[in-house]
Amino acid sequence: MPPDYKYTGVDDPSIIEERIVMPSTLETIDKAMFDYIDDELNIFTTTNKGWKKVPVVWLSAERAHQIKSNKDLRDMSGSFVLPAITVNRSSVVKDPARKGIFFGNVPPITDRKGGSITIARRINQDKTQKFANADSNRAHRQGTFPRKNKKVVYQSMSIPMPVYVDVTYKIVLRTEYQQQMNEMVTPFITKTGGINYFLLKKDEHRFESFIQQEFAQDNNVSSLEADERKYQTSIDIKVLGYLIGEDKNQEKPKIVIRENAVQVRFPRERVISGDIPEHIDKRGFYRD
Repeated sequence: MPPDYKYTGVDDPSIIEERIVMPSTLETIDKAMFDYIDDELNIFTTTNKGWKKVPVVWLSAERAHQIKSNKDLRDMSGSFVLPAITVNRSSVVKDPARKGIFFGNVPPITDRKGGSITIARRINQDKTQKFANADSNRAHRQGTFPRKNKKVVYQSMSIPMPVYVDVTYKIVLRTEYQQQMNEMVTPFITKTGGINYFLLKKDEHRFESFIQQEFAQDNNVSSLEADERKYQTSIDIKVLGYLIGEDKNQEKPKIVIRENAVQVRFPRERVISGDIPEHIDKRGFYRD
């Protein structure tokens, strides 16, 4: 049975949706970039075996893992099979001048939970109902009746303050033929239209990205030497990303949930044992 959101007072409860907030890390930005090139651009090219998708490889030092996970990336001699697209994170810059939407620094709350930015709020139905029933029983004595409840318990969810970073990725296109290079580089130029701006999306996070103007070419066909013919184009993409929390090194919770106080009581204490204050009847609230 789907949850009931009528208590929110929204005219159209269907617009309300609860989602799990995943933390944003460097790996989140890396996956967003890789998925954009591999799935969103989805580049194909003409090969001697027909119209085929160009493999996208994340550059890392684990060459043995690449060979085992995808044997089609290299031939029998261990040489890289072309055409191919490689992705590599070349730099990460934390520029204090680029603060994103949070211009000022919001320090975390000084307790064992932490948390800086409140991102959502919802009603705790169980506790709110208990307060309403208790007040109704106290007022009517013979059961609960509908009445306006001012003691609403809210759950506020907060996260650490996002820290914005400029992440630069180097995308390298490698082919053996000029026709393949033309087919592969064209989507990078025309996908964004007349601008160089696009959005990366991953785990409900969105990152602004900018394709740099220069498409640097490093071809060796003009040398006419005995080396293997190679066409290579390098594309730099700058991503305005943000990091939330300290990833696995964070000791405090990544998402903090707090509840508000709806009633404050101060009990009265008797100074002498057995001394009942005269101004408080049997229904009064005092402590032995």
